[in-house]
Amino acid sequence: MKPAIKAFIFDAYGTLFDVHSVMEELEQHFPEKGQAISQTWRKKQVEYFFMRQIMGRYKPFDHVTRDSLIYAVKENGQNISAETLDQMLNAYRKLAHYDEVSDVLKKLQGKELIIFSNGSDNMLQPLIDYSGLGPLFTDVISADEIKQYKPSPAAYLHALQKAGVKREEVLFMSSNGWDISGAKSFGFNTAWINRNGLPVEELQLEPDAEYRDLSGILEWVK
Repeated sequence: MKPAIKAFIFDAYGTLFDVHSVMEELEQHFPEKGQAISQTWRKKQVEYFFMRQIMGRYKPFDHVTRDSLIYAVKENGQNISAETLDQMLNAYRKLAHYDEVSDVLKKLQGKELIIFSNGSDNMLQPLIDYSGLGPLFTDVISADEIKQYKPSPAAYLHALQKAGVKREEVLFMSSNGWDISGAKSFGFNTAWINRNGLPVEELQLEPDAEYRDLSGILEWVK
């Protein structure tokens, strides 16, 4: 039997929003390199906020996103102008949300629905406004508020305190295995939205549930 959930907490990037929906625009600027740049951009984005967290050299997510794009372009033997850089960072504020997201959120109305992301507010708010999903959520929480990136325990504690519920009353959802491991270690119920069919991280912190997309979480509703 699944526990009673009072707060449904969603990661944003890769969970609600497709980080690779910028690929087409990248391709316009960098022909035949769009896919490779997009893949490296996301990979380095995650690596950079992990590294900054460990080194104690915090920078907000917009800074990390900018640096990781510059690296991705260079790795693929290209140059990026200041104008193109600004255009691509703006495109990241207009990512497409996954097909099932709107329908799932509408079916969860009446519940406490929260976005909790490493994204800084100046990236998250334009993204959510552009998507039209904002009215479906009760709160949007950024790790930038305490300058502690997930998967640090301090980040999840911040979200818990703002949600005003107990750990066992949270269902935390992410497509990122490292995020699920962090949330599970902290004590949240976790649902891994395994969009890419990946194996569970070898951290002995298995998710409580695993789904191909967000539709599966509806079985947690009582």
